[in-house]
Amino acid sequence: KGLASVNDQNPTGTDSNTALDEGADSSLEERLSHHVNGLQQVLTDLTKNTKALTRRYSQILEQINLSEGQSSS
Repeated sequence: KGLASVNDQNPTGTDSNTALDEGADSSLEERLSHHVNGLQQVLTDLTKNTKALTRRYSQILEQINLSEGQSSS
């Protein structure tokens, strides 16, 4: 919220400032919620992609091991 200047000593404006602060807090909460939801989606997508990549890597290793086993026999 920053520091108030020396000239901002208006006691009658505190009610309106409180209402503005609550509105700002609400907006910040909405932005934070949106940001966290976006991060969750990115992490979910990364997890899915990582699992798919791991599965594919395991398949490739199995094929390599099978081919090595057949060539040594």
